[in-house]
Amino acid sequence: MIPLEILRAAPKVLLHDHLDGGLRPETIVELARELEYDGLPTEDPGELGRWFHASAASGSLPLYLRGFAHTIAVMQTPDAVERVAYECGEDLASDGVVYAEIRYAPVFSTQRGMNLEQIVAAVARGFDRAERDHSILLRQIVCAMRDRTDSLEMAELAVAFRDRGCVGFDIAGEEAGHPPKVHLEAFQYCRQQNFSITVHAGEAFGPPSIWQALQYCGAHRIGHGVRLVEDMAIKDGQVVKLGQLATYIRDHRIPLEVCPSSNVDTGAVTTLAEHPIRHFLAQKLRVTVNTDNRLMSAITLSEEFRRLSATIGLTLDDVERLSINAMKSAFLGYDERVAIIYDRIKPGYAKLRGQPAVAAYSLPPRA
Repeated sequence: MIPLEILRAAPKVLLHDHLDGGLRPETIVELARELEYDGLPTEDPGELGRWFHASAASGSLPLYLRGFAHTIAVMQTPDAVERVAYECGEDLASDGVVYAEIRYAPVFSTQRGMNLEQIVAAVARGFDRAERDHSILLRQIVCAMRDRTDSLEMAELAVAFRDRGCVGFDIAGEEAGHPPKVHLEAFQYCRQQNFSITVHAGEAFGPPSIWQALQYCGAHRIGHGVRLVEDMAIKDGQVVKLGQLATYIRDHRIPLEVCPSSNVDTGAVTTLAEHPIRHFLAQKLRVTVNTDNRLMSAITLSEEFRRLSATIGLTLDDVERLSINAMKSAFLGYDERVAIIYDRIKPGYAKLRGQPAVAAYSLPPRA
């Protein structure tokens, strides 16, 4: 098993992490007092953190989601949203994350009068400050919700902020009864604007949800995708055949934003040892490892990798490969992706192995 201190020192990349699922319990208590929100189950930060995780680890998606009522309730002013965004970047940097894409639904922060543009701008300010103070690069992904009718407005909002650090559009929420193809207008707008798309799919619903996300919505990445395993024939614990969808995803190198601990907490899989990530890795799918909601699952990206190391034998070489997978799959410009791989990720792992640093990457002159 890889020691946690080694994993914390390893440069990592995070593509699937929710802003409103990663607040510090201390911050929630302080903001609740400032905003005069009296709905918290406890004002003791330690007890509050345990309450969030107990709800999340129930094996029930509705219980997992109930904690968001409290985090959203304290993200209702520009200062509060900026603080949460800054602390997100600070916490990730302290865990060794060098690049992260953080997603959230701006519409949830409009309860006290902020407009959508103010919310996205507040997140941008928080991320800008975190980048100045810490060695991390942060980008936003704007989420629409499957059960709402304003997905086109959310897509337009995301694109409008593409020069202020917004790199993608997502749709989240309950899959069953809310197919992604209902929101085709939003996805078509993103495609017309050459804007990146990721879609929550294959978590609470099976392969048809993933297929729709790809073939109707034009998703460039799949959020979760854990139930893609249902399109694989497995015998004696080994994949013996891939179905058409799994083959397409493998052959077209479509990234899967896998969130193992969250999947156990919501009941999407029974235990971490049974998580299909081991099959995805064995079949050479482009897998990325993510936290989903750090507060709810009481998780960091380093701890996520430590658990996978303990349960399925992940090595430091595997962690490096998965980190490079994630950076290749990021919604960042090609030059920036390559620079982070060669200037941050590869030298970082070489140092951990006691090897000479690799040469820094430099772009060739433009023709």
